[in-house]
Amino acid sequence: MLELDHLAVAAETLDEGRESVEHALGVALQPGGQHVKFGTHNLLLGMEEGLYLEVIAVDPGAEALPYPRWFDLDRFEGRPRPRIWICRTDDLDGVVADHPEAGSPVALERGDLRWRMAVPESGVLPYDNSFPAVIQWEGSAHPAARLAPSGCALRRLVITHPEAAALQAALADRLEDERVVFEAGDAAMRYEIDTPHGLRVIE
Repeated sequence: MLELDHLAVAAETLDEGRESVEHALGVALQPGGQHVKFGTHNLLLGMEEGLYLEVIAVDPGAEALPYPRWFDLDRFEGRPRPRIWICRTDDLDGVVADHPEAGSPVALERGDLRWRMAVPESGVLPYDNSFPAVIQWEGSAHPAARLAPSGCALRRLVITHPEAAALQAALADRLEDERVVFEAGDAAMRYEIDTPHGLRVIE
């Protein structure tokens, strides 16, 4: 099975991402950390029901990489916006066997957090990055449990794509979450989030 784990907003810089998300939601982001393997860093926001949101950007202090970054961040440009959704599983190898296009398992760490994630060699996930990144946490540590409550909760994750029906069908046997909605249209994502200030949208 797949369960929604967290949402990612990509930005050219963390400062731009922070300003955009904090303005949109009216709440403050919290410190994250660095991902040495892929030369990125992030900021985090704790959400209800064990979810969290991250703002992620290329770390300007990171060394040049001989391979593409995850989340297709090497090609990212423009305003901060929803980039990827991440689902957790207890059987990453099984998911990858069924969906080899999702990538190969890569061992990662940040501080004392350990996990494996399916990452395509190109850094580009199927369906123009609309297919979820799949993660398997190692041990019991999880970022959401360490984040201060923000009063925010996901109402809907809306994924639009010209092949939305095919994408939904590809995930139907593993993902059951009424908050995740697929709609036909140009490739894009929208996060509809209940906040202390009412419903806010990141798109």
